[in-house]
Amino acid sequence: MSLRATGLLAQLGAATPLVAAPMAGGPSRPELVIAASRAGGLGFLAGGYQSAAQLHSQISAVQSETSVFGVNLFVPNPVPVSGQDFARYRSALQRWITQYAGRAYDDAEAASIRERLAEVVLPGDARADDDGWNEKLALLEREPVPVVSLTFGLPAEQDVRRLQATGAKVMVTVTDASEAARAQAAGADGLIVQSGAAGGHHGSWNPVREPQRVSLRELLGNVRVRTELPLWAAGGLSTPEAVHAVLVQGAEAAAVGTVLLRSGESGAHEAHKQALAQASAERSTVVTTAFSGRPARALPNAFTGDLTAQAPLGFPALHHLTSPLRRAFAEVGDPEGINLWAGTGFTETREESAEVILRRLAGQ
Repeated sequence: MSLRATGLLAQLGAATPLVAAPMAGGPSRPELVIAASRAGGLGFLAGGYQSAAQLHSQISAVQSETSVFGVNLFVPNPVPVSGQDFARYRSALQRWITQYAGRAYDDAEAASIRERLAEVVLPGDARADDDGWNEKLALLEREPVPVVSLTFGLPAEQDVRRLQATGAKVMVTVTDASEAARAQAAGADGLIVQSGAAGGHHGSWNPVREPQRVSLRELLGNVRVRTELPLWAAGGLSTPEAVHAVLVQGAEAAAVGTVLLRSGESGAHEAHKQALAQASAERSTVVTTAFSGRPARALPNAFTGDLTAQAPLGFPALHHLTSPLRRAFAEVGDPEGINLWAGTGFTETREESAEVILRRLAGQ
């Protein structure tokens, strides 16, 4: 039976209760968002890590094809890291580059790859920024979009009002009932309820505290007790049965990400797609701070195996620190040094169009 959108999602123009979750760093490019709209759902552009000018370009590309879409922003909520911990981890990364290149590329044909990795220059100082928050708010005032989702925290109430004054609905990502209650008090129009099964970053407002180990079903129940706002469920949803289950449990929509990573419209790096294709059901995901300094779920690789235990919390400082290294590994096509974000439903990824994937999840 085909599922139909209701409530807020239907008001935004979606026909099916499927949301293509924002995946920062490349996957959620305009092509993926447009495909989600063609499938009857709603897709989000990922504003995180982009400049306001880059985001503007993507918004324009999507607006030329559809009006059913949203934009996701990172709420400024830095996790500080001491200078000592930053320097220690920087040294560990430098040692790892040399050791990994020596054991993985020990033949003459791999000399060029060793040279590329040897060229990596890691930042010497911890960089803290707000991801261009005010510039992006100003952009969305000039170029309004139907819905804005927020991740990593709760902004000042006046910023929520600024977005709503453009006509946008504001969705806040929450990971427990307390966050849900605070988001409602701040005037949010709806909540994206994210469990720890989700791929990529855990949206906790306080990453220093260990995330609650509760199922998405239990989390939805806990949140519903505290609010009547529309709930969009996220975390490990990759089959029609899983989507149907969260709708039965009171969610208005299912937000999916990992299951779209191998689609033709996804902007995920080819090495990331190949790693997902080769991952077996026996291979479980890991939660690591090694790439960004914030807890995030990924497929295990050499980087997570060697560095997770050494990595401190510290966002966005560690993101900026590891960025040149991850970029170098992507350039040479080696997945062992790339953040292979993946939720627990990673075995359901397929190399097919995003429209086909979303229609299947909606029971069409």
